[in-house]
Amino acid sequence: MKILLAEDEETIAITLRDALEEAGHEVYHAADTDAALAILRDEAPEVVLTDIRMPGKGGMEILGNSIDLDEHRPVILMTGYGTVEQAVEAMRIGATNYIQKPFRNEAVVGMVERCGREHALRAENERLREELRGLQAERLGEMVGRSPSMAAVFQRILTVAATEATVLIVGESGTGKERVAHALHGASNRADGPFIAISCAALPETLLEAELFGHEKGAFTDAHRERRGRFEMADGGTLFLDDIDDMPLAVQVKLLRVLQERSFERLGSERSLSVDIRVVAATKRSLREMVREGSFREDLFYRINVVPVDLPPLRERDGDVPLLLQHMIERHGGGVPFTVSPATLNALERYPWPGNVRELENAVQRAVALAGDSKELKKDFLLPLDERWRGATEPPEEVRPLREVLREREIEHIRHALAMTGGHRTQCAELLGISRKVLWEKLRDFGIEDGSDK
Repeated sequence: MKILLAEDEETIAITLRDALEEAGHEVYHAADTDAALAILRDEAPEVVLTDIRMPGKGGMEILGNSIDLDEHRPVILMTGYGTVEQAVEAMRIGATNYIQKPFRNEAVVGMVERCGREHALRAENERLREELRGLQAERLGEMVGRSPSMAAVFQRILTVAATEATVLIVGESGTGKERVAHALHGASNRADGPFIAISCAALPETLLEAELFGHEKGAFTDAHRERRGRFEMADGGTLFLDDIDDMPLAVQVKLLRVLQERSFERLGSERSLSVDIRVVAATKRSLREMVREGSFREDLFYRINVVPVDLPPLRERDGDVPLLLQHMIERHGGGVPFTVSPATLNALERYPWPGNVRELENAVQRAVALAGDSKELKKDFLLPLDERWRGATEPPEEVRPLREVLREREIEHIRHALAMTGGHRTQCAELLGISRKVLWEKLRDFGIEDGSDK
């Protein structure tokens, strides 16, 4: 990592530079403001580490120039006792952090590396966001989708992944909540740490408590040896609490304490253990409603509902069924290029999928298993024969090609966005979540006249 070290005190500069270089970083040292500004302009360092009091205009000038060149680049200020108030003001302007002299070089190196990782992760997330805005942005981790509702989910994941905020995923059974949790973990700075999942619905209260907190030998009957719990196993990574709406109230109380203090005791132990974890929870029911009913603690709800991610059911993901179908054929088809007839695809899109993505995946696995020598997956194997759904999947009298229907809907939607923005192409592109170039190409290809060249 390239680091600008702006420090005029020779002893600090030499020892801190040595510590940073021993940690594997490339350090550019400047002993005055003008030299630091030149390095900022010519070398584009990834992190800036500057003293507030420097020969010349000083660290505040370096901070301002760094923000002008790259507003997301981390700037860490080194300050003496008498300039702490100035450092706090600098953070209000845009500095990332400050450290007061005298300091341990190891602490500065750790702070610089954390800031650098966050900066790199933010840049990677921005790159992924740009991909999501393009036409080919259809995947994130194990999830696929191009519908507006899923694009919003992808955007939320990439925005919150770089933070340490607790996330609550809300969605019906089968919508893919654990895959969202995996995507959050994979895009975070904890990606190299463990991802530990536990279903709160799968275990009775006593076993759930033991699974979460672990236990000492002899803590209860059949506890023949000590065992680490999921909190310990997730140290340094992410703990995913699935079906938290099924967690007993007694366990909720203990979970709240861990979330507040990041410490706990194993069953049968009086020794507190501390953990560094990021918690992601999922629920298939409205926790607000459960709070009103008295079956979920209000204080725990507010503790886990820091950043909600609402995962839409499959019936509300317009246009995603064909994409998911192809993805699942590739995953479960064993390399065979299975196809689906237009009539079958139409029926799949009309079916409400009460079991959501999980039901669709099971249907594809069933159809592949029953396909025999045929390369076409049959409607009877992909859809239930239940009479309740037969009317919903019957095709209309006239079945038009899907391409024509999607083209008409897209033209209608673009015209609506143009009308809302008064024909302003840049604003229209932002509203649609695409680039101005892509919008221009669509206007040309569809023959849409917007009456403006803005």
